[in-house]
Formats: sequence, C-alpha cells, structure tokens
Amino acid sequence: MRVLLVDDHTLFREGIALLLRPLVQPLETWEAGSCEEAVDVIDQRGAADLVLIDLGLPGASGLEGVKRLRESHPEMPVVVMSSADDKDTVLAALDAGAMGFIPKSSTSAVMIGALKLILAKGIYLPPSVFLAARSPGPASAPATAAAAPAPPAFPAAQASAIGATTVRPVDLGLTQRQAEVLHLLLQGKPAKLIGRELDLSLSTVKAHTSAVLRALNVTTRTQAVVAAGRLGLRFDASADPPLRRPPASP
Repeated sequence: MRVLLVDDHTLFREGIALLLRPLVQPLETWEAGSCEEAVDVIDQRGAADLVLIDLGLPGASGLEGVKRLRESHPEMPVVVMSSADDKDTVLAALDAGAMGFIPKSSTSAVMIGALKLILAKGIYLPPSVFLAARSPGPASAPATAAAAPAPPAFPAAQASAIGATTVRPVDLGLTQRQAEVLHLLLQGKPAKLIGRELDLSLSTVKAHTSAVLRALNVTTRTQAVVAAGRLGLRFDASADPPLRRPPASP
C-alpha cells in the first residue's frame, strides 16, 4: 500500500508512518510538507492508495488540497488529520471530498483504531460532528476544545447511537445495487466513477443516488456520511463496509 502523508511537521509525518507500519504490509510511505509538494509527488509517482492530509499547511490550505486531489484523482481516498476538530471544520472537510477525519488531539489508541478502520475502507468521524447544531461561523474556525473521548476505531457518539444493533441497507429499503451505489458515494466517489465501477449509465447512478439519499432522509453526500455514522450502517461481507462497529474493548 502506498500512503501519502501531507503535513508541514516532519516529526508528525514520521510518527504516523511508524503507527502505520504494523497495520499494513507491504507499506510504502510518501511525504510532503505542503499541498503543492503533495501534487508534485502524485504527478511524479501516480495516485496513492491513501492520502492523510493536515488542514493547516503553508501555501494552499489543506481544504484546497483535498479538493484538488479529489478532482484530479477521484478514485484516491483522502482523509484529513487536523488539530481543528470542531463540527464546521469536519463538515467542510467532508464537503471538500474527504472520506474521514481524524483529530490530532486523539490518543494513540484512538488514532490507531481510526487508521485501521480507514485502511479497511471505512470512514472515521470524530464525536464533534454528531454533537450540537452546526454554527454559522466559518469552516476554518479553530477548535476551542479537544475532542470527546472515543473508543478505538469508532467515535463514541456513533457507538452509542447503534446500541446493540446495526442497520443494513436492506433495512432502509435499498436494493443490492442501490447499496453498492451508497457504498461508493460514502467514499466520496463522483457519479461518473461510480458508473464506471458498477457498469451503470450516469442517469441510472443519479437515480440510485436520489433513492439512497431519500432513504437516509438527507440531500447531500456529506449529510449521508454523518447519517450513516449515526445509524452504524453496515454493508454485506461481500462489500467493504464504510462504517463498522469497533472490536470490544479489552
């Protein structure tokens, strides 16, 4: 697996590389200190299997970097790692195309659990995205408090919302094909790429997308990600589940 680490602090990049090493083999880590360097690395080496990017970068902002990377390589998953983890910042990252968000304030255990989930094609969101109403303030506003504690690989708010059961696409009235579209939509893949992967026409993808958004009672992909997290949505074993229940704590 090829992982691109984008952060202006060399020590943090090296620390994440050490955390990743026992989680996946073989592992090749690339490093960049800015969005511009990240684009250069991708241009020279091709798409990575995963990009972990900070928001507070010199030059172009991390949000701009997420948008640019997703536009140029829509198949490449991008996950934000940031010290700002307020709800507006998290939602802005998801709006830009990120498929997950890991607060830098997380403990090493939570960060390892989040990385495991993301490497399994899951989506990790911090508890802050499930708490309080979205404020009208700017998306780049700095966080004023650390994220609430969460068990490894799964935000506390998500886990508590699930209880003893989980929800599967069929419980929402979705067909197998609609579930496949939802699975790819949650990963931030655009309609054209979803159609290519599932061998569907663009109009069919749009129709299925409308159906899954209605089933979740949302209107955007970002809202769908949050709703799926709140429901603890699970997919069949044949698909890579975007959200999973964490293993029991020891």
